[in-house]
Amino acid sequence: MPNNKKVLVGMSGGVDSTMSALMLKDEGYEVEGLYMKLHTKPGYHEIHLERAKKAAKFVSIKLHVLDLQDIFNKKVFQPFMNTYADGRTPNPCALCNRSLKFGEMLKFADKVGADYLATGHYIKTDGEYFYEADDDTKDQSYFLFYVERKILPRLLFPLGSRKKSDIKELAASIDGLESFASQAESSEICFVETTYIDLLRDYVEVDKVGEVLDKEGNIVGEHKGYMHYTIGKRKGFTVKGAHEPHYVTNIDAKKNQITVGKRDELACNSVILEDLNLYNDKTKFDTTVKLRYRTKAVACHVVVKNNKAYVTLKESVFGVATGQAAVFYDENRLIGGGWIAEN
Repeated sequence: MPNNKKVLVGMSGGVDSTMSALMLKDEGYEVEGLYMKLHTKPGYHEIHLERAKKAAKFVSIKLHVLDLQDIFNKKVFQPFMNTYADGRTPNPCALCNRSLKFGEMLKFADKVGADYLATGHYIKTDGEYFYEADDDTKDQSYFLFYVERKILPRLLFPLGSRKKSDIKELAASIDGLESFASQAESSEICFVETTYIDLLRDYVEVDKVGEVLDKEGNIVGEHKGYMHYTIGKRKGFTVKGAHEPHYVTNIDAKKNQITVGKRDELACNSVILEDLNLYNDKTKFDTTVKLRYRTKAVACHVVVKNNKAYVTLKESVFGVATGQAAVFYDENRLIGGGWIAEN
């Protein structure tokens, strides 16, 4: 049993963070909760803050509220917008985890004298590396690759060895937590109400008809506006005389043009990563890499030089998009990653 160790738990008002706080308290930790106001999505915080207050009351812990909307806008939302405007594909969750959930929240943990920081993420750590969660349908390790190495010893993840179905079943069996067990799952990107395109429309012109090119640069059709597309998309544009499916292979934001081709033109055998975050100091190694969430990790050889990683893939990967995260795994151990700059 812990000896007067204090933990600050990120509380979202959902079943995962609620059960995490309850489990840590049952283990003997001194627990306090923190609800963070991140984005400005209308009506969101009114609902979720009330749920977080209800959860904190049930667990009998103090709940702090921290308004981080300005920092979220600067560190997450604006980069999200800028990445789409540049014709690339963003990963806002990884940025938020580094800057807000395991950045600003850790600063707040220090203010309240907490030894540890905990969340309801499905992931494991031994203080040196992250590991995939036992529930592979809920594993969130891909989105935490950018969390700073130095803070891993202070992180706790009570759900890493649990199944989501078991957590919901356990919550449903506890008087007072039944409503948390039956709540709908939160969306993957919390500040997107419907689709990213609907959100972008509030800030920039996205519906601007442009040209579709083939790999030789010939105009072969029209599209709705380059921000509607990511690499690998196969719908929403016209290709004159096409009898086979065509996929987006390149996006030129400045000219509002997209290039399309057949599936084999999407094949990628190497990538260059920038802004690395690695959990070891190796400069050459063989491992596996995920180039998108929910995709298979493929074998690769990595050479690290000048904070860039030159990754040679042992098999072709299709639909690789710049701006996305590339995350390295040694079996179930996450060893870091970077952002796809070139492919």
